[in-house]
Amino acid sequence: MLVLGIEVPDGLLHRWLGWFTPPVQPFVIPPDLAASLELADDRDRLTPEVRDTFCLYGLGSSALVWLTEAGARRLPAAVRRSQPTPHRWPGQIAGREAEAVVTYVEKGRRPSRHREVAPATWDAIASALPGARHLAGTFPTRSGPNCFGTVMAACGVEGAQDRWMLREPFEDWLAEHTARGGHDGAPGTVLVWRAADGGAQHAAVTLGDGWALHKPSQGWMSPTKVLAVRDLKYSARAAGQRLHRHHLQ
Repeated sequence: MLVLGIEVPDGLLHRWLGWFTPPVQPFVIPPDLAASLELADDRDRLTPEVRDTFCLYGLGSSALVWLTEAGARRLPAAVRRSQPTPHRWPGQIAGREAEAVVTYVEKGRRPSRHREVAPATWDAIASALPGARHLAGTFPTRSGPNCFGTVMAACGVEGAQDRWMLREPFEDWLAEHTARGGHDGAPGTVLVWRAADGGAQHAAVTLGDGWALHKPSQGWMSPTKVLAVRDLKYSARAAGQRLHRHHLQ
């Protein structure tokens, strides 16, 4: 099945469904409500994939409880409505499971255009960006792999594409293997979006011929894809961030 222009094997699609509509789902509720309903605060049960499906970041002092569809009806309607993202239950998508999860993955996301990159362009960057062609147009097997690891892997850092790469090792790699400045039309320009405090927020790398490679987020639903440089820069824009360029040495 093609999703965002990328071939998705049946096994991965099956795992997506397990993360998208598990039979028991997490709810963020006030601790006093959890106590009154005798519901345990069980954060250890939260996997990265379910965390990303239900947008469970920065929970603070709230309780994280696990409920079936029937159990969720015990919660006040206002609490159900206040969840970070709507809950979808297996029964609600019965008979159209694949359609529902593909619609979720594709909504608001640009398709990868890796198939449009000319063979000569891939050949030209094979030595400078040895991992780029293999990564382009792929979905991760889980949540975790992110933009920083994707850029490093495209540039030849073995195994970086499988890690949730933190800012520190990315910055160390950037300092050792690149220099400031670069051109969007040239291959091997590392694009780094930084917050006002200088911290790196996102990264991508140009492929030449008007193309660039990036992974928009660490989520299981976020593929490593190729976009036109102008489209990638537009999609990566965020308030308070500025784009910096580095070129490979």
